Amino acid sequence: MAAISVGARDWSKVPKNINFSSKKTAELWKRHIIRQLKHRDKSQHAMFQDVIRLYTSLLEKTTITKGILGCAVRLPLAEWTSDSMSSLLSQSKELQKTTGELAFSVVELQHQMKTQDCVLEEQHARMTQVQRMLAGAKAEQQNLQARVAQVQEGNLALKRDYDCLLARHHVMEQTFRGEKDRGCELLEELIHQKEQAAVRMNSRNERRSRVREANLQRELQTAARVNVNIDISLGCSSVSAPSSRPASPKSETQDKAERPHTRLFRSASATSPRILSSIKELFERKRRGTSVSSVEEDLYCPVRICVSSRVPARALHILDAHELGINAVKFSSSSSDLLATGGTDRVIKLWDIKAGMLHYRWTLDGSTEGITSIDFDPTGMRILAGSYDKSALLWRLDDSVPKLTLTGHSRKVTAARFKCSLRQVVTGSADRTVKLWDLHRAACIQTMEVMSYCSDLVCSENCIISGHYDSKIRLWDVRANSCSEELPAQGKVTSLDMYPDLRQILSCCRDDCLQLIDLRRSNNRICFRADGFKCGSDSTKAVFSPDGGYVAAGSADGAVYVWNVANGNLEARLPEKHSSSISAVAWSVSGDYLISVDKSRRAVLWSDI
Repeated sequence: MAAISVGARDWSKVPKNINFSSKKTAELWKRHIIRQLKHRDKSQHAMFQDVIRLYTSLLEKTTITKGILGCAVRLPLAEWTSDSMSSLLSQSKELQKTTGELAFSVVELQHQMKTQDCVLEEQHARMTQVQRMLAGAKAEQQNLQARVAQVQEGNLALKRDYDCLLARHHVMEQTFRGEKDRGCELLEELIHQKEQAAVRMNSRNERRSRVREANLQRELQTAARVNVNIDISLGCSSVSAPSSRPASPKSETQDKAERPHTRLFRSASATSPRILSSIKELFERKRRGTSVSSVEEDLYCPVRICVSSRVPARALHILDAHELGINAVKFSSSSSDLLATGGTDRVIKLWDIKAGMLHYRWTLDGSTEGITSIDFDPTGMRILAGSYDKSALLWRLDDSVPKLTLTGHSRKVTAARFKCSLRQVVTGSADRTVKLWDLHRAACIQTMEVMSYCSDLVCSENCIISGHYDSKIRLWDVRANSCSEELPAQGKVTSLDMYPDLRQILSCCRDDCLQLIDLRRSNNRICFRADGFKCGSDSTKAVFSPDGGYVAAGSADGAVYVWNVANGNLEARLPEKHSSSISAVAWSVSGDYLISVDKSRRAVLWSDI
């Protein structure tokens, strides 16, 4: 009955918001209630098992007592004896004793029942608390399920977006590959057109040379018929030119009679080697049709002599020369008042120095990417520049459009220099090649393969010297098209410069050291170091002064350092004018000015004047 009452109380606590309209739900609830009742009946039956057993034994004893008393009452008074009385008294005592024990047992059982009631109440309270926690957990589970559903919907949306982006990426990758293939085809077509143009130019030059040779042959044949007689008495020569009509035999006889039989000097005919060389020089002096340089320019190589260079002491002029960082600077080889700067903004700017100030003069454009290096030819009339667009460009100072564009490298051109012969230039590239170009044909005539990135190069008459990232300086014999010598360096070579006597080179490396190397004895080296000097980039340039007495380089801290070549000591440190790493420096031909440029587009003109 207790189990049933408990089940009834639990049934009253069942939530009323259950939808009993569904038969299946009702059956599930009935099964659930029956299981709960059975479970509680089993657990509570175990707790009251002792009470029920004692209660049953008590009933049995009570029944026995009632039977004995009933028998004793039905006995007649005559039969009562002393023995029966004593036995009854003993039985009565036993019954009283048993009754007392049973009463004590009942009290104990009542106490146990009270204790069990307290335990049941505690269990009911705990059950109620657990049910509340279970309800809270179910609510939280529902919230989490709702959140999971939202997250799944968000994941589905993100997956759809990802699929769309993946499809777009696939389409764009196909487009990129198509454009890349198209670019390769265009590059191949451009190279093919360049080759065809070079072939056409070569054929035109060959035809012209044949025409010149034919004309020269005709003139030689004409001149061969002209006799030059030298008259000693008069000290002059008379030339008899052939007439359009043949001379009569009579006149020829008279001439022979008048002519002496012996001649003191041999007549100089047009077949004389001197006349041949003179005529050849005459034809060579004629200007060629589409050539970028005339013979006069090639023969005119002015030599500038600097008696003594000045050690700069102060900044004369500071300005922002470009819109972006400046990578290269160079003074003209024929004037100390003209210089050029090239930067990441894809232009070369020309500057004049007047009264210690930089004055803008002209802009040379045409490069599609940033400028990496600049070089003037010895005449000072042309500028050669390397570019990030994998080409080298040639300008005349009076024309802002490039006269030539030399293409053939597969990566950026890091260095471009004129050779001693103004008809040839040399370029070094990040594609690990050094190329020799003929300006008349605008074509590459020699390629030298290297196993390392070429950072800079310098040239002499028959030798090209290149610096590389594998810490080596290589000397190339142009006539043999091979590397004749490798000189080890202390780190990545960032720049090279040639001593004025062409016997020594200056190298700047990433180990924060400048080295003067004697090409005749490569082990004879002078190192230039200073506290605070640090090579700021892989393209930092260091230069000789025009007289070879000093070397200068810019540091990562924005200061310019000048060393004395004779003793290797630091002569000057010029700080506080640059706010970023200095990329290049250049000395004027006269030795009066030094200019430095940095990555933050600033140019500073230094001198002690």
